[in-house]
Amino acid sequence: MIADLARILLDVVTPVAICAAIGFGWARMKQPFDSQMVTRLVSNVGVPSLVFTTLVNVDLGGGLFLEMALAAFVTSVFFFAIGWAILKATGMSVRTYLNPIAFANTGNMGLPLCLLAFGEEGLALGIAYFVVNVILLLTVGIAVASNEYNFKDVIKRPFIYAVLAATAFHAADAEVPKAILSTTKLLGDFSIPLMLITLGYSLATLQIVSIKRAAFISFCRLGIGIPVGFGSAVLFGFSGAAYGTLVLMCSMPVAVITFLFAENYGADGKAVAGAVIISTLASFAIMPGLLWVLMG
Repeated sequence: MIADLARILLDVVTPVAICAAIGFGWARMKQPFDSQMVTRLVSNVGVPSLVFTTLVNVDLGGGLFLEMALAAFVTSVFFFAIGWAILKATGMSVRTYLNPIAFANTGNMGLPLCLLAFGEEGLALGIAYFVVNVILLLTVGIAVASNEYNFKDVIKRPFIYAVLAATAFHAADAEVPKAILSTTKLLGDFSIPLMLITLGYSLATLQIVSIKRAAFISFCRLGIGIPVGFGSAVLFGFSGAAYGTLVLMCSMPVAVITFLFAENYGADGKAVAGAVIISTLASFAIMPGLLWVLMG
C-alpha cells in the first residue's frame, strides 16, 4: 500500500515539477517569453474554456460546487482577518503584505494539483474555489493594494460568463453541442501546462530583496493556510475529493499576481516578490507530505 501511495504521489508531483522546471530553465537560458501575453491568453481564453468544459462534464450533485464556493469565501475571511491582525501587531504594511498572506496561488499551482490528485471531480471543485478567490482578488485585493475599487474589473472577466453558461446548461438539462465542447476542451487543455510553465518562469525572474520579511510572509501564508484548510474541511463536513481539494487550495503559496498588484498600484512589489519565491519553494518541499496525508 505504501508503495502504491508513493507511486501516486510521484505521478501527481512530477508533472507539476517538470512543467515549472521548463519555465524556470527557459528563463535561465534567456529565451524569449512574453509572460504578459501568456497570462492574458490563459486568463481570457484558456481558463474560461477549462472552466466551462469541466463544469458541464462533471455532475457534483447535492450542491457540492456551491458548498465549495462558500468554503472558499469563509476561508478567505479567515485569511484576511488573521493576516490583518498579524500585520497590525508587527507594524508591517497592510497595503503591501495583506494580499500575499490572504491570496494563495490557486490557479497556476492549485488547479493542476487538484486535477492530478483528485481527477475531474477535484478540478471542478478546485474551479469553484478558484472562481471565488479570483472575484475577491479583483475586488478586495485591488482595493487593498490601491485604495480604489472598480466593479468593471470583475464583470469584464470571461471566466464568470463561462460559469454562468455551464450553469445554464445544467439548469436546462441541455446537451452542449459537440462542436462547442470539443473547441472549449481543446482551448482549455493548454491552460494547465502554461500556468505551470509561467510559474517556473516567474520564479526565475523575480528577486528576493528582504529575505527576513519574505520568509515571514511565506511562513504566514503557509502557516495559516494549512491549518485553516484542515479546520474548514472538517467544519463543512467534507470528505474525499472535497476535503482534499479545500486543504490543497488553502495550502498553496503566495499568488504571483499579488506581486503584480503591488507593482501596478504603488505598493512594495519587490518585497512581495521574495515572498512568492520562498513560499513556492517551501510549498514544493512540503507538498509530497501534504498529499501523502490527503491521499493516504
